[in-house]
Amino acid sequence: MIKTKIQKAIAIASIAALAATTLGSTFAANIGTASINGGASSNVVWDDTFPGTATGTVTGIVVSAQVLPTLNMVVSTWAIDLWILTAGLEANGSLDIEVGTNAANGVSISARSWSGGLTNTTDNVLQINDLTVDGIAESYTFASSALAIDSTVAGFTTTGDLAALEVNNNTTEHTIYSTNKPELDDATNADVAFTVAATSNAQTAAGDYEDIITFTVTGNF
Repeated sequence: MIKTKIQKAIAIASIAALAATTLGSTFAANIGTASINGGASSNVVWDDTFPGTATGTVTGIVVSAQVLPTLNMVVSTWAIDLWILTAGLEANGSLDIEVGTNAANGVSISARSWSGGLTNTTDNVLQINDLTVDGIAESYTFASSALAIDSTVAGFTTTGDLAALEVNNNTTEHTIYSTNKPELDDATNADVAFTVAATSNAQTAAGDYEDIITFTVTGNF
């Protein structure tokens, strides 16, 4: 009888221990969930001890933001006056341009002539350029040169050196400045100098001549 009671006691203890182990490892270890509303979830795992800890992990939370694009261009003056032309002698004048942008791939600036040369204000057939439509070949050119570099972005490069190029049409966009990275808008240090030059001929008709130039800046965002 004693032996039987002992055996029963041992059996009950074994069952209790097994139950505790089973409950601890199968049920108690996962005590909840960590989840994203409408998305992924994972178990919150308890270490089965008191005092103890329970840990759950949620990953995949996206943080987003947007930086709006900026692009500014300032031309230093509205007019370039070449004054009185002397036959055979080049006259030139210039202006400065400052650009600021956060365009990831930089900017380009182009210049386009409205009339394809310096055009006589009373007879638009008469032009100062290298064409001979009016029977006389003269010269009218655009040129540019890079000035201060006002970007602190690593790898920033600039091309702002357009050799004197004859201008004789009103369709070509002549690139006078280009970059590959963002740059600051620096009011005291311009980025590029733009130069216009003209040379008349001894037969160039007397009169007033004029051209209008359009500058176009393009940001490569």
